[in-house]
Amino acid sequence: MKNQNCQFFGEMPGCDNSPTLCRAADKEPTLPRDARLPINRCNLPAVILGSLSYQRHPAPLKLDGVEELHRDLLRRLDATPEPGRRAEIFQDYVTVHFCLDHLEEAGFSGGPKGRAKANYVRMLRGWSFDSDSREGAVMKGWVESRFGLLPRYHGEALRDQAGTAYQRYVEMRAQGLYGTNALEAQLDLVYAYCQYEFARQQPGVSHLTLHRGVNHLGEHERLADGPGGRPVLLLNSLNSFTCNRERAGEFGDFILTLQVPVSKVLFHCRLLPGTLQGEEEFLVIGGVYGAECAFL
Repeated sequence: MKNQNCQFFGEMPGCDNSPTLCRAADKEPTLPRDARLPINRCNLPAVILGSLSYQRHPAPLKLDGVEELHRDLLRRLDATPEPGRRAEIFQDYVTVHFCLDHLEEAGFSGGPKGRAKANYVRMLRGWSFDSDSREGAVMKGWVESRFGLLPRYHGEALRDQAGTAYQRYVEMRAQGLYGTNALEAQLDLVYAYCQYEFARQQPGVSHLTLHRGVNHLGEHERLADGPGGRPVLLLNSLNSFTCNRERAGEFGDFILTLQVPVSKVLFHCRLLPGTLQGEEEFLVIGGVYGAECAFL
């Protein structure tokens, strides 16, 4: 699956702290300031991991403290050759570590358990049903917190952090997290496990060819045109794609095709069988991407 011909339309200007990922190219677009935070919780800043350079030359993304806190899980996964069994080990570990079946042990003191029962599975399924839902706000907020990429859309465009649209997103995110048991830490493990399985099952693969059906290219922020008029897009902080081009065509008149770094996949339909079904869905962390666009 390794792709040696990924489309790429420029380098990231104005960065001097990584000669590999950051080379000056003043005329090329980069991740806008209003689409990123100055700090995040992983090993690369948002201005790098959200750039066109990163799409072409990805490096592993490591969330702060996850490997150190969960060494026992990694040891158990390393000792298990069967992917299906590893998925069971992961699910059992998360259930026990976060007391998902015994909320009282996690500090739940009574009352309605609706929010206390919210977990990573409900977030993933809620996203799949409606990415602009409360669960979608939690997922986009997790990307914001961990990778420093601000959401660009949640039910409507988010451009003004003082505006009503952004405040509505913040409220939905807070409602989705309130009364839950370390929900964002659960998502940290989902991402780490996804990356572990890519490295274990497809070593050396750097990119995946993924597709998204859209009705209008104007649904996405177009920063520039690359060679041949191929668009350079700023994607939302989290996005749904599919590995099935025909399936993507069911959702719009245009198909966007991207070479997505494996390191920017949060989750996919085959990772934990039975969690996401029906659309061969991949959850892709956003930023600036060079894309191909085809009319059906």
